Amino acid sequence: MRSEEPAAVDTGEVGRVNSGAGPERTAPWRYALGMFGTSIPITMIKGSIVLFYVDILGMDVRAYAAVMAVYAIIDAIDNPVLGFLSDRTRTRFGRRRPWLLIGAPLLAASMIALFSPPSALEGLSLVLWFAMFAILCELFDSMLNANYGALLPELFPTERRRGLANVLRQAFQLVAMIISLALTPVLTTSLLGGERSTGGFTLTAILYGVLAVAVISFMALGVREDPRHADAHRPRLVPAVVQILRNPLFWAVGLISACYGISLAIVLSGVQLYVRYTLGLPVAHAFFLQGVVILVAAGGLFLWLRLITRIGALRTWRIAFLVLAVSFVPMYFAGSLPAALGAGALLGLGWAGMMATNDLVVARVLDLDAARHGVHREGLFLSAFGAFGRLNGAVTGAALASLGLLFGYYSGEDPGARPEQAFRVYLCVYPFVLCTVGAIAARFLRVPPPRSP
Repeated sequence: MRSEEPAAVDTGEVGRVNSGAGPERTAPWRYALGMFGTSIPITMIKGSIVLFYVDILGMDVRAYAAVMAVYAIIDAIDNPVLGFLSDRTRTRFGRRRPWLLIGAPLLAASMIALFSPPSALEGLSLVLWFAMFAILCELFDSMLNANYGALLPELFPTERRRGLANVLRQAFQLVAMIISLALTPVLTTSLLGGERSTGGFTLTAILYGVLAVAVISFMALGVREDPRHADAHRPRLVPAVVQILRNPLFWAVGLISACYGISLAIVLSGVQLYVRYTLGLPVAHAFFLQGVVILVAAGGLFLWLRLITRIGALRTWRIAFLVLAVSFVPMYFAGSLPAALGAGALLGLGWAGMMATNDLVVARVLDLDAARHGVHREGLFLSAFGAFGRLNGAVTGAALASLGLLFGYYSGEDPGARPEQAFRVYLCVYPFVLCTVGAIAARFLRVPPPRSP
């Protein structure tokens, strides 16, 4: 997994390729606010989909795993295609903005449908409904993130400004998570619905969908893309993909980042059932555990930013990976809500470090690619990176299916004899193993230095 920094890299060349003709024209906070809008819908989906379809509606975990496998294959294909189309787009409104303005309402509509299956559906018909709208949500989420993520290195070429914009957008993501992750169990199972009903999920999805569209539209209309990028040569798909696949840093950074992304996806999908079965509490109590994680992460972001300015993004990234891996040990042994809250605080600290650094490490790889090839193809490159992260659907599905084999948990209607141990393993052991592998691999990774201010 070791990838040495190329000796011939000229960081000044990176600056010339990326810098633009004048001061940055987009306020970091305006760009960062978009993360709030993109996070609201997908966080609800990732955080509640297992509870909704498997535990409440009774869909078998094996059917869920099969859909997630198909989901991952489609996701791996459409991510690079959407990124490539974004890079080649030329309109008077920019390359990225049209995709953002189109994708937001489509994602909102798909999410509302996902959480509104007709009551008559069961068995195969329920699985097909789930598959169709889960895949549509994935498609439009990919459309949004391919374009939103591609704006970060373009709008903010220096690591200092880029780091500020990234921390601000991660802070907005945490605010979104307070709403769409921590608050969702309360809305869906207490205020707008019940522990075993679905109406609260539909109302919550409508509320979040409207909010996401408004925020993403406000952000997109305020972004000022560099017009020189639109005048540049349009990349061709096959040569561009071949160049990316031949880049050893693409594989190294992509696989290591996937360890973090898959771990987070497992935690998001399992925390409500961890609270229900492992801690033996109502699902609404997940609000407290998720709230602690998110609040600590929000405060920790700026502490990690200070560390980045002292020792750089790469070394800080390695430290954050270790902290995140260690946090799953006390979470495994927690037997009460107070103990879980203490473990959650440590998890939030490690998570904040990964949010503050992971995108900066990826952005350095994009800078190097632009310097080497003289083409700005951030959309394609980030979408190719996203294909690694999107494996989380298949891996989380397989991890969930394993609970049936190991512990007898197949659904809320057939939870088996040890559901409490099943979700202890799901939420803690699987992420611990993944983050440990990622932390070890990150120790041996080398990426190009950042551009000097």
